[in-house]
Amino acid sequence: MLRATACSAAPPPRPHASPTSESPKTPQSFVIPIGRRYFFNALSTSITPFFASSITAQVADARGLFQMPPVRLSNRYFLVRAGESEFEGLGVINTNPVAKTSVDNGLSEKGKKQTVKAALILKEMAACEGSCWIWPSITQRAYQAAEIIATINGISRSRIVPEYSFLDARGLGAYEGKNLASVSRVYASDSESPSIKPPPTGDGTLNESVSDVFVRVTQLMSILETQYSEETVIIVSPDSDNLSILQAGLVGLDLRRHSELAFGPGEVRFVDPSSIPTYKQPASAVYKCLNPPSCN
Repeated sequence: MLRATACSAAPPPRPHASPTSESPKTPQSFVIPIGRRYFFNALSTSITPFFASSITAQVADARGLFQMPPVRLSNRYFLVRAGESEFEGLGVINTNPVAKTSVDNGLSEKGKKQTVKAALILKEMAACEGSCWIWPSITQRAYQAAEIIATINGISRSRIVPEYSFLDARGLGAYEGKNLASVSRVYASDSESPSIKPPPTGDGTLNESVSDVFVRVTQLMSILETQYSEETVIIVSPDSDNLSILQAGLVGLDLRRHSELAFGPGEVRFVDPSSIPTYKQPASAVYKCLNPPSCN
């Protein structure tokens, strides 16, 4: 660790004129007085770049750039999918970000019950014992879920941190407004390549590939790992894909197989970056991807 050591330096002596004789005014004998403030300003200017670069290097070495799969995690994480939304209850795909704070995007009655169950599971798992941070998407159903989780686990609303973009539901493009069963076509494309996007549409709905979502959730984890240390963070997503792609990245699963880690409404999982939950393991033993999203 770099330590700053206090030091004092006497200012340069001022020239004293003789009371009885006059010094010759030649360039060789003319001295400009240097004040204490000038001296220390000059000193700090000369050494600041050295110390700044040293400190920056030490911080970079200590934390490093967050990569998937991570060597280690500084915090404890729980992943939660919000309960069923009103749109999901109707069997309709709704991923347009314009509607994410709409009341119609809130929890259905069934979704509220699923979320209460999720909150109780978190309580049984002692997720917020001591305290925790809850990071929900600003999407209506996810934020409602966060409030329910906080209430049941005795957590102040001040520890709910809304995420405005990195946890938006995956944009499904032209499938917007279609039947939920259409998601199976998206997953079929995902299994071919993480770079394939759903067909585009002109209503403002994004058409995101697995790789697009992977970039978002990696940025989220980078923020969390930088901002907190030895804390518990509950991530609340409005959909499954954010979480399945995040978990695949954390454990090193080929992103083309993220749908095998799909989350049901109200499902809770503790993040164990060293393994895939046994009930979600693919049939093949070959599933590792050490450089996502490039998993070929």
